[in-house]
Amino acid sequence: MPDAFTVLWTHDTCRALRKTNRVGERPPVAFSGIHTSLPSWSAARAGDEVFSLHVNRGEVFVVSRMKVLDMERSVCCGTPPVTWQDPAFPGHGDWSALGAGGCGASAVHVDATPVRFDRPIPGELLTTLTWRNLRGKTRTLKHVVDGRLERSISLQGFYRLTPESAGELAQVVHSAP
Repeated sequence: MPDAFTVLWTHDTCRALRKTNRVGERPPVAFSGIHTSLPSWSAARAGDEVFSLHVNRGEVFVVSRMKVLDMERSVCCGTPPVTWQDPAFPGHGDWSALGAGGCGASAVHVDATPVRFDRPIPGELLTTLTWRNLRGKTRTLKHVVDGRLERSISLQGFYRLTPESAGELAQVVHSAP
């Protein structure tokens, strides 16, 4: 059975997506890394879903819902860099804002919904969203006050959702205008 995860896209990432006119387009790729600046997607497998989230002024938005296709470098990624000055993934230059230049970045090919910034997660849902680790221990978001997220620290990273919470986020994506 496929798993579902969340990943937080920073203000810098979302600003770059807007600046390069990627809003409304479907990302063909995302990037995993080995440094805290670019979360590792090592727990994901082909068929898993990843909900990219963004926090803006206390509201949490689902930016895109991505289904992992594969985690291998392929022809579409372009020529691997020879020197440190070469782009890491020249074939995905349009989507480099998603972390192509990150420390130890690797391509994760995805089938995604279009990038959007108008799908807020309802405040009452923020208090019930639940993540679980491999041992089955669950946790909810910290710092939710009056339906708003005051600090995003508990979203920073790549975390496995419970099936119920994955279904609730899927509803947010499908019910968006």
